[in-house]
Amino acid sequence: MNLDISEQRIKAMTTAGLNLIGQALSIYDSQLRLVVSNLRFQEMFDLPNELVEPGALFRDTIYFLASRGEYGSVGDVDEMVELRVSQALAFEPHYMERTRPNGQVISVEGAPLPNGGWVAVYTDITRTKRVEDLLRARSEELSGQLLSHAEELSATNRKLAATITALEEAKRQLTEIEARTRMTTEMMPAHIAHLDADGRYDYSNRRLSSVMPGRPSDILGLHISKALGSSAYDRVKPHLEQAYGGQPSVFEFTEDQDSRRIRVSFTPDKAGGVYVMSVDITEETQARVALQQTRRRAMAAQMTSGLAHDFSNLLTIILGMQARLERMDLPKEADQLVTATQQTARRGGQLLNRIADMTGNRTPQPQATDMRGLLEDLRILATPSLPRGMGLSVVNTLPDKALMLDPGMVQDALLNLVLNARDACGTSGQITITAHAIGTIWVEITVSDTGPGFTGEALKKALNPFFSTKGSDGSGLGLPMVYDTVKLAGGDLNLRNTPSGASVVIRLPYRPAPSAQAGLVLLVEDSDDLRSQFRDMLVDLGCSVIEASSVDEALTLTSEIGDIALVLSDIKLEGEGTGIDIVDRLNGALPCILMTSLPLNDPLHHQALTRAPVLSKPFTSSQLSALIRTEAA
Repeated sequence: MNLDISEQRIKAMTTAGLNLIGQALSIYDSQLRLVVSNLRFQEMFDLPNELVEPGALFRDTIYFLASRGEYGSVGDVDEMVELRVSQALAFEPHYMERTRPNGQVISVEGAPLPNGGWVAVYTDITRTKRVEDLLRARSEELSGQLLSHAEELSATNRKLAATITALEEAKRQLTEIEARTRMTTEMMPAHIAHLDADGRYDYSNRRLSSVMPGRPSDILGLHISKALGSSAYDRVKPHLEQAYGGQPSVFEFTEDQDSRRIRVSFTPDKAGGVYVMSVDITEETQARVALQQTRRRAMAAQMTSGLAHDFSNLLTIILGMQARLERMDLPKEADQLVTATQQTARRGGQLLNRIADMTGNRTPQPQATDMRGLLEDLRILATPSLPRGMGLSVVNTLPDKALMLDPGMVQDALLNLVLNARDACGTSGQITITAHAIGTIWVEITVSDTGPGFTGEALKKALNPFFSTKGSDGSGLGLPMVYDTVKLAGGDLNLRNTPSGASVVIRLPYRPAPSAQAGLVLLVEDSDDLRSQFRDMLVDLGCSVIEASSVDEALTLTSEIGDIALVLSDIKLEGEGTGIDIVDRLNGALPCILMTSLPLNDPLHHQALTRAPVLSKPFTSSQLSALIRTEAA
């Protein structure tokens, strides 16, 4: 209601201001519909009210004036009206003077508007023309040339005044467009800029530092090499040169400071410069890698399931036959052969189990994990399996925060790497596990040893299933299973040799665990029964709860209540939007946990995994508690 009153007040003030102008004024849009006019316009041409209302057609006004004789004797009024309309639609600036049937002399000044339409100003110049006639009559001594110049100057001044008015209106509109454009680019989660022909920024939003931390935000006038730094500039330089050559380029690279994955687009502007758009796609890349690994595992499972089934049947038959032979009265040499055959068959069964583990439908179960405790447990677990002359040390510089990881998968992977390092070192040596954070993007864990290092062939093939340097003692599935685990979590694994041996480096996404701290939790669930069940779980964990059933309700509560500690939301909700939209709109302002009954292969489930921890329904209170670190815990 206040907005309507304000708009009416502004409209009334605008109308009053236009009515104070001594000239008649009208503005028509690109469809030749009246936008606004003042009282002087109606009075000058004695127009009826319907022709000065917004939306009145220019065609109707011309027809009214022509029919009344405003333009003198007109043979065919309809033809004359069509001619004037077609001239108006050309939107060309014009100036003319004409004498009306009542003897009044008026000047008509028209100027087009930037978005179509035009503004026209009608001035009563009867007095001016009389003065000019009097001047001409009384100043015969003046040369005709001087009089002509005076008349031209007078007409030029009137044209100039009309042009200035049109230019000021165009400037105002351009200023508004520029402000809207800049606001839009500042809101986008991307760095948008323009480089001149010398590689210097002549336009940029202030998002470079958010896409590539450590870079400046105010970069106008800087050369791109100064803004990005030498390392990043060396990577983009070939693509930038391609854009300056007239060919657009879209590429990705990993910047050094936080190992963020950046996608960059260079587009030539056909005037010597280049448009730039840079986006941080680290989370997208992590999710894409995890999805690709899931698909690869699914294909491997499909290919091996039939073979494993048949192989398992054969091993069962072999073991059954050997058991029958074992009960027979056979020579001692035959007993040894039976025992050896049974051991080999059982080893084949173990190999099948490991293949099933690698290709089976495993799903990571992330939970709030104390990395310090996990690594210490790993050291205690692995130490008894090491020779007396071999040491195992752990160096952990990770922040003292719980991280969202699957502790079972991570510990299994690291234990596998430690045992591989033990086998490489022999009877003595040193194994070191180091863990640190790379910015807020990655958790990097390295297992190093003082063994002989990887051979050239091992560096190329060690991640391939069934490749082994241990001969008959190895299955060739250890490192591939670790690689599979890391990729499934959206991370990466690299092998390298060091001056003192070898190391395996794994990177996992750095995701701090949400913390309710026994505080207020916003529960977003559109099912009354489920909402009641989840509320009871949260209350049992020591949390206070407020509830919503839609995206709009949830966002309203987060904006009005300042002490919300955590958001727990279903992915699919009533009305428009999803729980993913809530996470995106909050943009890290509050920790969020998503929950869903969608299968893992559903696109929404995959998308959710890139945004926040996801609980698969149904889940237990202990599973929820594993994600929420409360004061009671």
